[in-house]
Amino acid sequence: MDKERFKGRVDGKEVALYTLSNANGIEIDILNLGAKIVAIRVPDREGKKVDIVLGHDSLQDYIDSEEAYFGAICGRYANRIAKGKFAINGKEYSLLINNGPNALHGGKKGFNSVVWTVERASASELVLSYISKDGEEGYPGELKVQVTYGLCPVTNNFAIAYEATTDKSTVLNLTNHAYFNLSGEGDPSVHDHTLLINAKEYLPTDETAIPYGKPEAVAGTPFDFIEPHLIGERIDTDMDQLNWARGYDHTFILDKPLGEMGLCAVCSSPKSGIEMKIKTDQPGMQLYTGNWMSGNMRGKGDSRYPARSAVCFETQHYPDSPNKPEYPSTLLRPGETFRSQTIFSFNTIE
Repeated sequence: MDKERFKGRVDGKEVALYTLSNANGIEIDILNLGAKIVAIRVPDREGKKVDIVLGHDSLQDYIDSEEAYFGAICGRYANRIAKGKFAINGKEYSLLINNGPNALHGGKKGFNSVVWTVERASASELVLSYISKDGEEGYPGELKVQVTYGLCPVTNNFAIAYEATTDKSTVLNLTNHAYFNLSGEGDPSVHDHTLLINAKEYLPTDETAIPYGKPEAVAGTPFDFIEPHLIGERIDTDMDQLNWARGYDHTFILDKPLGEMGLCAVCSSPKSGIEMKIKTDQPGMQLYTGNWMSGNMRGKGDSRYPARSAVCFETQHYPDSPNKPEYPSTLLRPGETFRSQTIFSFNTIE
């Protein structure tokens, strides 16, 4: 990538592209605007490097993009909050409505749109920080957030570590929103990808993508990926859950102890042989199959990105948790430190 095309100023702050690399041929480009993962280049089964995330070729393209979340950190609250309202200790807070009747991914200017401060940068680690002011996008408390992207020099593990503190009680849900196509960005579909998800239950939603509340078993439904299935195998099944979302856009409840690191998902492409394994300490993962992409915007090079040409694995807490006390809490209080980690591992299969 031409790093000069990513240099510039946004909101008066310097923006640039940073690269992580290791001896195994993995290279990861990250933009400090939105803490966005711009590219992940990994060797395929033939040893050829393949860029497996969708994105753009320049800073201006990201600013103008119709897809605001390509590779970005989403917050202060990733995913949806019903009707943009929640309460803490009896006080109600109102957020911008930016997704149907709901608030999505932090608002009009969430963490995906701000310039993060580069604290440290090396070939194996990039540490970014951001201070979200009290009242920003309607959220209470000054929140100090740090995200560390780390690529192991020896293994093929790529880790995203999150840390946050606040001076007032607030709600917090952080995730990375990379759009993956393991056949290579620009490939027209992820229907042929094989997917396993370590989840016996998922959260069905209403037509606005807000969970009803109670989880349901995946067994006997198109949401059952306990054994590997092709992503496209059942995605067009005639059921409300898939019709409303135009595909998968649902939270899976990971089958592991709350707060502990465990297997999340395994995905692979038959074309490239690239396999990606995901582990996380978060309780859930939003599976999103790029259902709303139009194919109109220009991606990298001459790529166009039609619907379902990518799949997202958003490790996180559940949507609308602040309004559902039965869900694991997303409340962060003064004196507490939020910490979380998600690890992506890459290899090849025949």
